Amino acid sequence: MQRRTFIKSIGFCAVAVSTYGFTRFDGEHYIGDCETTTDILGPFYLPNSPVRNNLIIKGESGDPIELSGIISHKDCITPYNKAKIELWHCDALGKYDLTNEFRYRGTTFSDKNGHYSFNTIMPVSYKVTDEYIRPAHFHMMITAEGYQPLVTQLYFSGDKYIKKDPYASSKKAQKRILEIQSLDNRSKRVIYNVSMSEILPVEAPSLDKLVGVYTDIKNNSNKVELFKSDNTIWMKNVAFGDKFEYVGNNTFEYSGMPDGMYWKLKFELMVSGAIQLTINETDDTFIKHDTVFMKGS
Repeated sequence: MQRRTFIKSIGFCAVAVSTYGFTRFDGEHYIGDCETTTDILGPFYLPNSPVRNNLIIKGESGDPIELSGIISHKDCITPYNKAKIELWHCDALGKYDLTNEFRYRGTTFSDKNGHYSFNTIMPVSYKVTDEYIRPAHFHMMITAEGYQPLVTQLYFSGDKYIKKDPYASSKKAQKRILEIQSLDNRSKRVIYNVSMSEILPVEAPSLDKLVGVYTDIKNNSNKVELFKSDNTIWMKNVAFGDKFEYVGNNTFEYSGMPDGMYWKLKFELMVSGAIQLTINETDDTFIKHDTVFMKGS
């Protein structure tokens, strides 16, 4: 089946992503360059965290810190009322809670002035492997009607592990390395402002065709499971899933990867009705890997 036929049958719609330049007035509207960049979702995201902005747990160790900022529309000026902000991070020992207690996980909404805030503890760096230590960071997901959901991570100035981390050291992450302000002897504050970006989502029926379990054509024991959430494609992992955004040409991409690295899902509808999934990715040494999976007859 030719690709143009596949595009028509699968029902993908075009993606329009707003591009920011410096803030200016075009005679009717403000157009801005309050660039907000994405970062990896990470394997520890859990949906449906409780609506609360105080994540401090009595009796737990950790230095208190306030995260606050403004959510604005794409013009970088107009406050966005009732944007949904999800925050999650590790505890003072570098561990993520994956239980239904949702420790150090919470959801809040911006007010009429676009303002949001969380009171929590300072996350810490933690070891991934003997050679790789992740710098301390917050995870955030911001959802606002009419805009592309934003997944990002926030880092902290002075963290010695940033330079060796491929995500935190990316040029795209520079505006997300936050200065820590001291409020008193122990309490601290960081500020992170967000402007939303537009995108036209893939239609739900198209996503419904893509979800399911895919099997490696060379190794039947190697399988991946794709599912739909928030009108996009996710790949199941040990906690919930990894989120992929549609980037056109029947391809979904894991956002926020460092320069030179990528993780892509590319779909092709076969004449038999089966769907072929090719996963294109690079490892930590920038070596490319392509794996082909199949779903259906």
